[in-house]
Amino acid sequence: MKCLLFLCVLFLGLFISKAQTMDGAWTLTYLNGEAVTNREVIKIVQEGYFALGSRDVLDNSFLGAAGGEFRIDNKNLIEIRDFDTYDDSKIGIEHQYLMTWVNESSIQLSSATSNKVWERVSINNDDLNGNWVITGRQRDGEMKTMTPGDRRTVKILGGGRFQWIAFNSDTKTLGASGGGTYTAQNGIYTERITFFSKDKDRVGADLEFNYEVIKGEWHHQGNSSKGQPIYEIWSSYQKAYQK
Repeated sequence: MKCLLFLCVLFLGLFISKAQTMDGAWTLTYLNGEAVTNREVIKIVQEGYFALGSRDVLDNSFLGAAGGEFRIDNKNLIEIRDFDTYDDSKIGIEHQYLMTWVNESSIQLSSATSNKVWERVSINNDDLNGNWVITGRQRDGEMKTMTPGDRRTVKILGGGRFQWIAFNSDTKTLGASGGGTYTAQNGIYTERITFFSKDKDRVGADLEFNYEVIKGEWHHQGNSSKGQPIYEIWSSYQKAYQK
């Protein structure tokens, strides 16, 4: 009987742990007790990294982006941001939030200055779920490799959402960022842009690429939003980026 009870408790613990993973895509629904209706804020969480981007829902203007590494310590979420267009003084230092699961698809993050409620958008999995950093780009028919450093371009995908960010963590500057929804099936990667820091008129555009994951690297080929051919190689952020 004791053995059966132990197994039931163990199973329940594993179920709760799995249900309460933060991996996936989230949308900000409440800020300091007020519903967020004038903007869309999407946060993608994968492999100990997060990125968020926001846009004005009326005219698709880019409002900001932030992201970086995080860890969970008991009931606390601890972030160390690599980029933050809202407040660059937050880059490179730890920020702690009390984490409370409202239910398996809703989480509350509280600090001394804010109280945010995030609702899960999706936890869908596919070949490209993860956090990637660019390590190769073809120029004039030749693949040029690059080593990510302070200046790097990251692309995070999870829960059917993507965001890419070009930034310099040393100078605390953002080059550009864009994001939206995507699908990755049978070697075809299709994304729809929902925000872009450089040009809001590109919002709504659909882009289709060929993709293949070879030895853990994402090979990405097609035409850019300007119609220019591209061939890029993206590597696992955890493996390719060394501090």
